Amino acid sequence: MSIFSAMNISASGMTAQRLRTDIISQNIANVNTTRDENGEPYKRKTVVFAEKNVSAFRDVLRTTAGTTGNGVKVTAIVEDNKTPMNKVYDPSHPDADEDGYVSYPNVNTVTEMTNLIDASRSYEANVTAFNATKNMALKGLEVGTK
Repeated sequence: MSIFSAMNISASGMTAQRLRTDIISQNIANVNTTRDENGEPYKRKTVVFAEKNVSAFRDVLRTTAGTTGNGVKVTAIVEDNKTPMNKVYDPSHPDADEDGYVSYPNVNTVTEMTNLIDASRSYEANVTAFNATKNMALKGLEVGTK
């Protein structure tokens, strides 16, 4: 594995975690949004990651041998349709149904904050790996000068 491959893997992880952080922030910002542009309550979004594709045979061989990775990419941003909406009784709310219940988004602030901490720690780990790789490359350049 080359130095630049290691940097690319770390950079792809940082990019993916930054997008994940953006989506989590969007979820938290819309925790009380009862009506979107379609007239529906906001639905929680999540990010789906996958390994970057491998194209060359030598890359497939190296990956199979366990000597290299490809990094990560975001394959989709999906809405959470499994978790039910939060129903709150408030007949005076303009979005209340005929029974007086308002459907609030299926966003749990505690879960989102936990995911935000996880994304932040993953980003930091990728920064640390990137900096370690960079420092190894710099030390390698210093070997010939002393």
